[in-house]
Amino acid sequence: MRAGFAEIDITPPVGTHKIGWIIDIVSEQVLDPLFARVAVFDDGARRIVFIGLDTLSIRWTTVQDIRGRIAARYGVPGNHVMVAASHNHAGPAVSNAFKAPRDVVYVERMTACCVDAVGQALDRLQTAEIGFNHVYEWQVAHNRRVVMRDGTARCHGTFADPDALSIEGPIDPEVAVLAARTPEGELLGCLLNFTCHPTHHGGDTCLSAGYPGALAREMKARGCPVTVFLNGACGNIHHSDPARNGAGMDYEEIGAALAADAERALLAMTFGGDFPLAACSTTVQLPYRTVTDDEVRGTARGAQRFIDPKIYDESMPSLLERIRTRGTQPAEVQVLSVGAIDFASIPAEYFVEHGLRIKEAANPRHALVVGHANGMVGYVPTRAAFARGGYETTFSHGHRLAPEAGDLLADAAIALVKEGAPA
Repeated sequence: MRAGFAEIDITPPVGTHKIGWIIDIVSEQVLDPLFARVAVFDDGARRIVFIGLDTLSIRWTTVQDIRGRIAARYGVPGNHVMVAASHNHAGPAVSNAFKAPRDVVYVERMTACCVDAVGQALDRLQTAEIGFNHVYEWQVAHNRRVVMRDGTARCHGTFADPDALSIEGPIDPEVAVLAARTPEGELLGCLLNFTCHPTHHGGDTCLSAGYPGALAREMKARGCPVTVFLNGACGNIHHSDPARNGAGMDYEEIGAALAADAERALLAMTFGGDFPLAACSTTVQLPYRTVTDDEVRGTARGAQRFIDPKIYDESMPSLLERIRTRGTQPAEVQVLSVGAIDFASIPAEYFVEHGLRIKEAANPRHALVVGHANGMVGYVPTRAAFARGGYETTFSHGHRLAPEAGDLLADAAIALVKEGAPA
């Protein structure tokens, strides 16, 4: 086995439009740098590539552009490359989102940087031992949906509201670390998978990588040169705690907490060389939802529009035309396997219940879910969440799929894990 890691600065210039708050925000300062981080594994028969970006999302067309350039320059097949966004809300406008226009110039620069970083990681390929371990973290992440006494759900509800009844669902507390080191024991880098929205500084004029960036910096200080962060099924998971009226850790505290978790995992990790690689993928045609007049107006039971309702109203004609003309939404599901560890990519803000289902169904293999990867189809809640309403199910460009979409994606991921495991 050989492994190589690299990172490259993709910090936008001040003045770049931000994305992640559905309104147009122009950046005025940089709090900390943004990076593209890469891990490459080579077992002698095949190579697989993980790219982690400090951005909110990644468009499928941009993924295809990155893959095409990597294949042309380095010969790595496109379906062996996973491109995942951390879902950082304080980053640049890499796609159009309501009032925030995509920065085409920045996207081209980011794409070129990703390709260059893969080249650097390939140049650094060296004989490596691979290890895997996981621990649990209970203080960082919280299910952000509060069930009310009338049976509806409120995103970012709190128990200061006398009508609040309970938290709707679980979290995923797993902190999973796959690491590579030299035969002499020198750490080369790691992949780290954890499930939680990074939204710090999303609504202000600061550019930041959020807690994933703080995590990578803290890991470097602890001796891990490159940490490729892969967020999980965090569609309803957040660092603000409804039980404490929305209080939560700041992004530096979260980065330090996760780095401490990763260090615990590394200290107890067993390394070896028997980690065969595999890659497989499929495209699922997801149905759009059947839309009612109340959903178009935002008056359906449990509807919850954030910021300015007029923004939603202005976007309805183009959304309805999209549904009418396209019929379904294609979504790529990919599984990259390192030994018995399967990284299953989902191009969505996927609800945690779906992610946990994939993990459970994959047993005895160890599946990890990577959200916001290889495209973005928006929120994918559970069927039960649709019945309760709330922000994540309220009809809009980012909330347009039918209730069965989550199960279709999970079914595809589970099938790939079971059928595509390394021999």
